Amino acid sequence: MMCNCNCRWSCTLFAVISAAILGVVAAFLQISGTITVTAAFLWVTLGIGVVYLAGLTVASTRCRCTNATSCLCRALDALLAGVLGTILLSLVLLAVGIVATSVLSAVLVGVLVFFLWLTVASAACYVRCAADCD
Repeated sequence: MMCNCNCRWSCTLFAVISAAILGVVAAFLQISGTITVTAAFLWVTLGIGVVYLAGLTVASTRCRCTNATSCLCRALDALLAGVLGTILLSLVLLAVGIVATSVLSAVLVGVLVFFLWLTVASAACYVRCAADCD
């Protein structure tokens, strides 16, 4: 169990759980044909991932993780996993193309949404910690 000092659930754990739920929902909606994923969406997710990676690089060069309790160190693992997963899955889906009724495409879209939401939620955890809202 991951708890912080006040024995509440960690923000990054909440980010992972909410990202998993959204990923499963997105995969189900993709396979049922409720949503479609276009190349424009994939290019936007790739752009979001690259921008977050650039921001994370700048933030990590300005702030060194000398202690494990710094805000960047708390959210760094989830941020890196989300950003790199978003970039990788966007590139894979752009390369192979998406078939609306394919189970594999639905799983890949679900994983992409998982990583994209993990990126956004982890960035929110970092901002929350940096603003002393814990």
